[in-house]
Amino acid sequence: MIRSHVLVCGGTGCTANNSTQVREALEKEIAAKGLDGEIQVVPTGCFGLCALGPVMIVYPEGVFYSQVKPEDVPEIVEEHLLKGRVVERLVYNETAQQAEAAAHHAATSLSETAFYKKQHRVALRNCGVINPEVIEEYIAMDGYFALAKVLKEMTPMDVVNEISKSGLRGRGGGGFPTGTKWKFALGGEPGTKKYVVCNADEGDPGAFMDRSVLEGDPHAVLEAMAIAGYAIGADEGYIYVRAEYPIAVKRLEIAIKQARELGLLGKDIFGTGFNFDIQLRLGAGAFVCGEETALLTSIEGNRGEPRPRPPFPAVKGLFGKPTVINNVETYANIPQIILNGAEWFASMGTEKSKGTKVFALGGKITNTGLVEIPMGTTLREVIEEIGGGVPNGKKFKAAQTGGPSGGCIPAEHFDVPIDYDNLIAIGSMMGSGGMIVMDEDNCMVDIAKFFLEFTCDESCGKCTPCRIGTKRMLEIMNKITSGQATMDDLDKLEELAAYIQANALCGLGNTAPNPVLSTLRYFRDEYEAHIKDHTCPAGVCRALLSFEIIADKCKGCTLCARNCPAGAISGAVKQAHVIDQDKCIKCGVCIQNCKFDAIIKK
Repeated sequence: MIRSHVLVCGGTGCTANNSTQVREALEKEIAAKGLDGEIQVVPTGCFGLCALGPVMIVYPEGVFYSQVKPEDVPEIVEEHLLKGRVVERLVYNETAQQAEAAAHHAATSLSETAFYKKQHRVALRNCGVINPEVIEEYIAMDGYFALAKVLKEMTPMDVVNEISKSGLRGRGGGGFPTGTKWKFALGGEPGTKKYVVCNADEGDPGAFMDRSVLEGDPHAVLEAMAIAGYAIGADEGYIYVRAEYPIAVKRLEIAIKQARELGLLGKDIFGTGFNFDIQLRLGAGAFVCGEETALLTSIEGNRGEPRPRPPFPAVKGLFGKPTVINNVETYANIPQIILNGAEWFASMGTEKSKGTKVFALGGKITNTGLVEIPMGTTLREVIEEIGGGVPNGKKFKAAQTGGPSGGCIPAEHFDVPIDYDNLIAIGSMMGSGGMIVMDEDNCMVDIAKFFLEFTCDESCGKCTPCRIGTKRMLEIMNKITSGQATMDDLDKLEELAAYIQANALCGLGNTAPNPVLSTLRYFRDEYEAHIKDHTCPAGVCRALLSFEIIADKCKGCTLCARNCPAGAISGAVKQAHVIDQDKCIKCGVCIQNCKFDAIIKK
């Protein structure tokens, strides 16, 4: 009889930190102790707290172990699983040094911890809870009950109306009402071939929300796509997923095979006469294929380039047929809306942005990982309470949301409730849900240039405003960061940005100037410092930096000279050294090696 379940994170982050080796060591040690009939090891998806992986939870106690290494496993098995004594040094509260850990041992509920207590999991509800490679575990969590309900009790229009009443908006960036999109596709001539497509081509830097859902709860997406198929009259679906997501691809393949074997995909589902099946298509890493029309073009076997709209995919999409296309997180909400009702979902969030939103927290933040919060939660709550704040005593400077299509939110908007409309009003956007935190050491000009470089690299080249316009913008940004720009260049930047926004073919091109415009709006003083004073206030832009040795502090230890990769430092032993500015490559290695604080960066 099983008395304990040990859940081990098998998401990409923890896998990269050797969680597979931890799980294998655990299974081996449990067998060696003769406990394999009593203890079950369950590989799961992402728990969310990626900063402390590999993560392990022991039930029924609910003890949350973090940063577990294979060499820790014998102690956990001997002390906890065999003798019932918690290994205090590895519990979450101890490793994270949580101030709330009033008790000497671990909190027995995740909801008691700072990272989880303000979260509300809908899209992520099964991630870290079930084994994503076992369909029976998904069914035990009411999986495929929503599909049965719509097939047995609801008409297609009932389904569309329920999704519309819920207020669910697309979680892939634009925030278009999901029910409205489905209603468009439901119309048309009876018997028309239609398709359902899942956009899993998650390409924003710092975004990994969709990946984690696919890794931790793939059946939720399959079930939702089948519901969408019934709602619009489609019998075929495609999931377009990045080939760079091998764990997600593997688990989707397993999930599709299992669902077919149980008759949950394929012909005559639940004996209702409804047919629906799903195929995978792997993307080759082109960022533009995250744009829905480019994605559809790629599925068709052509070069992934966007198409003019209208007609929209709901009218003329894949292979010229009506198509519903939503992203992974949007679909992950669908079964819960059907089971719990539109009113339940609409009770969360704000007036125009219902439900929850998943964010991938990254950058200068203590608790990197995945969080799911009700719409309307403030940026301060996400960063300071859930995220644990900016580390090393640094000050929060800005948060980038929406990836290359978004903007930077400064500290003055720390208390703005996060929803679609509020973020647009302050010059950013929701996007797919990446949230990169920056502190006082970040140069906002450099950040804007980074995203613009990404956009230039990833432009498909089909339209001139994006192909050429972003390159001209990047040339100006390079002039600014190298100290060669004039104030007129700022006017040119804004003029180019306005033209690109108005004339680019697709949404990715339209939004490419956003990082530059938002940083110009809130951090114009940094741009002016680069141009007028030829300085980078954050000390990031190398062309504007110089390193100097303070003679009075230099002890002549020669460490800086011995480690300088450019051979730019000279001086005799026990005498003050000097830096040859013509040779200096401004790498900062000298500062890192100086033990006497004798080198300054200007």
